[in-house]
Amino acid sequence: MKRRFGFIHEKSEIKVLILFILRRLKAPISIDTLAELTLCDGGISYFDFSECVEELVSTNHILFDNNMYSITKKGARNGATMEETLPLSVRHVAEKTVATVKSSQQRDSMIKTLHKVNNDGTCTAVLSMSDGIEDIIKIELHSTNEQQATELKNGFHKNAEKAYNALINAILH
Repeated sequence: MKRRFGFIHEKSEIKVLILFILRRLKAPISIDTLAELTLCDGGISYFDFSECVEELVSTNHILFDNNMYSITKKGARNGATMEETLPLSVRHVAEKTVATVKSSQQRDSMIKTLHKVNNDGTCTAVLSMSDGIEDIIKIELHSTNEQQATELKNGFHKNAEKAYNALINAILH
């Protein structure tokens, strides 16, 4: 048997790590992101990770919906009970890797984009950014078609802070 490096080798430990990670995220994540976060310990193989995810779904510890994974109440409860069994060094590494995803999720939750198709075939792109409490900016832009509306939505999502700052600067100066 090939010896793996890292602190985690048993499936039960991998499951606890997966629950540890998902407990810290507010929004569902893709399997790729979950794998990236879980494989932070060199002792875990992708095959073992995949099996553990499937088992956690089948036991209702995590939810698989729309190709995204999130923790259930049962998973959060059981994960909270067991996470102290993870080596401290693994918890620190996992916390650090989760922080980046958490920050991105928080930003994404504050930026909303949608578009409406108008009766004449044109579209209206509705773009907003909040401070976590209420919208600080909400713009409705007319576009000639859905492709342009999609480009407006994507551009705003990517550059919302820049757009807000540029608008404020243009108005005040």
